[in-house]
Amino acid sequence: MPKFFKEFRDFAVKGNVVDLAVGIIIGSAFTAIVNSLVKDIFTPVLGLITGGINFTNLFFVLKDGTQTAGPYNTLADAQAAGAVTINYGIFLNAMISFTLVAMVCFVLIRNIHRIRELGAHKDEAPAAAPTVRNCPYCITPISIEATRCPSCTSELDSPKATVPTT
Repeated sequence: MPKFFKEFRDFAVKGNVVDLAVGIIIGSAFTAIVNSLVKDIFTPVLGLITGGINFTNLFFVLKDGTQTAGPYNTLADAQAAGAVTINYGIFLNAMISFTLVAMVCFVLIRNIHRIRELGAHKDEAPAAAPTVRNCPYCITPISIEATRCPSCTSELDSPKATVPTT
């Protein structure tokens, strides 16, 4: 039994497991931020643009309820009556919410990548001058100072006559 606990301890405190746990916790917090952004900022604007349309009460009645017969004004009335319904309005709300969340995540991740790229470029040293170029006749890499290609023996005008390799 002590060997089991030692193996479990070694597994639980490995860097990968701890990193995964931290990632899940941060992911949960990020989800709350994105959901709040969509629910509290984008959805009211979308409601204003669409005139406050509420898709929740869009549904088809497949079978009337056992307590009262239709028609039902709201989905809550239909469900209270025991009616069997297809709730396509709730599905539309979920699709709109998903689209908004996906768009917000895309924009956030895109901006994070741009910030990372800007930071990475600041730390980079300028590219060194090329030391090799291609022979214009046989495309063999040669020294930038060469006046004759060692492969095809072609005479080269000047080191600047050809385009350096990258």
